Amino acid sequence: MKVVFLETGKTKEKIIQSLAETYYKRLKHYIGFEVDTIPDLKNTKSMDQEEVKRKEGELILKKIDNSDLLVLLDENGKTFSSIQFANQIQLMMNRGPKRIVFCIGGAYGFDSSVYDRCDMKISLSKMTFSHQIIRPIFAEQLYRAFTILKNEPYHHQ
Repeated sequence: MKVVFLETGKTKEKIIQSLAETYYKRLKHYIGFEVDTIPDLKNTKSMDQEEVKRKEGELILKKIDNSDLLVLLDENGKTFSSIQFANQIQLMMNRGPKRIVFCIGGAYGFDSSVYDRCDMKISLSKMTFSHQIIRPIFAEQLYRAFTILKNEPYHHQ
């Protein structure tokens, strides 16, 4: 099984990318892990938000297999404590998908076609974060979840 982190657009700030990569490397110790980045759309200034979401949605769905468990990071998703999230990861793995794909959409969120395909939506906070800064935050939480599942001392209660 593999965990895929599907993100829309590049992380422009090197410090944010560096922090995310720290956790990406740590995750590989626990599970097959990869990051898949959908390139930024071109000429978005001539498009409205719905058209941007639709085009990004098409690109996202091209990356998803029928057997994938697709989890969207979405402000309207379910919230978890770190321990609850670790337990949710275990439940997802128990379902036996080839891949669990966690997806971060673009600046305007997801198209309805992506919502229709997803298996779950999760939210990391009631606060709104940029789609770039959420990458290292989520990667850290994913790493924390695996340390909890392995009963390692990273997470303190």
